Amino acid sequence: MADGPVDDQLVHRIQKVFRHRRKWARRSGVSCFRIYDRDLADQPLVVDWYDGDALVWAFDRARNETGAQEEEWLAAVQAAVGHAFELAPERVWLKRRRRQRGRQLDDGDGQYERLDARQAVKVVAEQGLNFEVNLSDYLDTGLFLDHRTTRALVRAECAGRDVLNLFAYTGAFTCYAAAGGARSTCTVDLSNTYLAWARRNLAHNGAHEGGTHRFERADCLQWLDAAARSGPAFDLIVCDPPTFSASKAMARTFSIERDQGWLLERCRGLLRPGGVLWFSTNCHGFQLDAVPAGLAGEEVTARTVPEDCARRQPHRCWRWVKG
Repeated sequence: MADGPVDDQLVHRIQKVFRHRRKWARRSGVSCFRIYDRDLADQPLVVDWYDGDALVWAFDRARNETGAQEEEWLAAVQAAVGHAFELAPERVWLKRRRRQRGRQLDDGDGQYERLDARQAVKVVAEQGLNFEVNLSDYLDTGLFLDHRTTRALVRAECAGRDVLNLFAYTGAFTCYAAAGGARSTCTVDLSNTYLAWARRNLAHNGAHEGGTHRFERADCLQWLDAAARSGPAFDLIVCDPPTFSASKAMARTFSIERDQGWLLERCRGLLRPGGVLWFSTNCHGFQLDAVPAGLAGEEVTARTVPEDCARRQPHRCWRWVKG
């Protein structure tokens, strides 16, 4: 580890939080959790524990620095994190999160781009379920820790319901719905890679694609347009869209700020009376324009952000019921 008081401070901070949080995690049945979220001003990092591995996201520092200085800092960070957890260097995974003008790169398609090919894949436990994570190859691991509580809340009200998981990514909400006794699930995403991952996650939890669980590769916007013609078909919808997407496979760009009204109205149309819509976004500064007529509910962010992610609000979430 590089010498210096800042590195020592980072080590001590991580060790202190880890001692407390791993006890909470054992009680909660959680093997992956957040330890550090930009706690120290000069260490703009997020550090997550993945059941024996540490994942570190490094954000841009405020001051200007040369490429050599940046590399020196990143090397010191990796060494400090390894020291704090007593991990070998190959168990500390370091990634960069950068900003583009006007929006975060990883709020759009950037989080899905392949960065590596080492296939550092493992299966981790969360609240009685199992999920495959990839620590090396993408910006994100395949399991969003900040939605852990949301997933549990969804599971608690899925029994006997037909569930739609839109913008499904690796299907974690689908697995929770199945575990909660959903009558059926429909999982929609544009990526073959992530749908295959979602199928594996479902299999890790003792269920498989078939009559009960349906997977559809589609642009969610086009899929919603087509599904709207058939009328209400679901009792519960989970909608966690990206902030922005300009994928070449989509018919048009998507912006949650611009398209929220259209999206929520389409979801409302697919709900049966008494159906529930869970909607969330990680768009910074997001303002909800209006709730479609016929939906009643409230923002539930205070309930959905878990203890280990509460230092900075990672998402906003609403739960509505169709009258």
